[in-house]
Amino acid sequence: MGQFSFEYPFVSGIILLFWVCAKFCAERSKAIYFPHVETLLLGSGAKKSSLLLWLKWIGIVSAVVALASPVMTHTYQNSKKEGRDIVLVIDASDSMRKGGFDPIDPMRSKFDLVKVVVSDFIGKRSSDRIGMITFADVAFVASPLTFEQEFLRKIVEYQQIGIAGKRTAIQDALVQSYALLSKSKAKSKIIILLTDGMDNMSKVGIEEVAGVVAQSEAKLYTVGIGRPDMDFNARYLQALAKAGKGRAFSAQNSQMLSQVYDEIDKLEVSKIDDKKVAVHTYLYIYPLFLSILSLLLFVYYRNAKGV
Repeated sequence: MGQFSFEYPFVSGIILLFWVCAKFCAERSKAIYFPHVETLLLGSGAKKSSLLLWLKWIGIVSAVVALASPVMTHTYQNSKKEGRDIVLVIDASDSMRKGGFDPIDPMRSKFDLVKVVVSDFIGKRSSDRIGMITFADVAFVASPLTFEQEFLRKIVEYQQIGIAGKRTAIQDALVQSYALLSKSKAKSKIIILLTDGMDNMSKVGIEEVAGVVAQSEAKLYTVGIGRPDMDFNARYLQALAKAGKGRAFSAQNSQMLSQVYDEIDKLEVSKIDDKKVAVHTYLYIYPLFLSILSLLLFVYYRNAKGV
């Protein structure tokens, strides 16, 4: 919504000066222009036309308003968001079927809890493109990089244990993830790997994966769920995260897992550059036009009436 103001509001004080002068200054216009005006009028007490009085003051006030420079200001918010490209790598192997990860509902599987936490994480990343890799025996692209949060949440909901086999191919999944980001033009690229197991199925060797991780611009976060060195190889995940210039996390229950994703969300805040752009529209032309018109009419009627 526009905001109206005057660029030079103090100029309005000139109106008071005109009013004082009109009240107390002696008028000499009759003696100058019409020396014998009394003989032309019906009498010395003839009243001036109220129309002339209105035209004179409209002209004066409008001229002063124009000098005060009325301005209409519209302010626009120009928000530039620098989003990230994020790939979520989710373990869907048979070990994710185990319960006991949720203290409130011990029978609930780890995979079901992961889906809830991941879906919540997606909802917080409104300015980012997110893709998803699901892996077990094989790794596949569950979703390409997209801004569509509802679509991504549906994809997460549709994921099932065993959809890609029963074993764990972490290295193959990472290769797929970096391939998904290979054509990304985003300034910031992130991969979040979640697993509860140890690699026992990958066709790609650890040396090759380590080279891909180290050479890529993408930052790698690893999340191991369960008991370190019993359910997952903590040193292995830490080495991957270090090579990927990221961090390794571990979570032994659902609450810790939520905290891990909250921590990553805080570490990777999208940059938002808010700029306010003010557009000024100067309106002095309208009162100036009214002033000129009023004063021209004032002169015309005054001459026509012989006042």
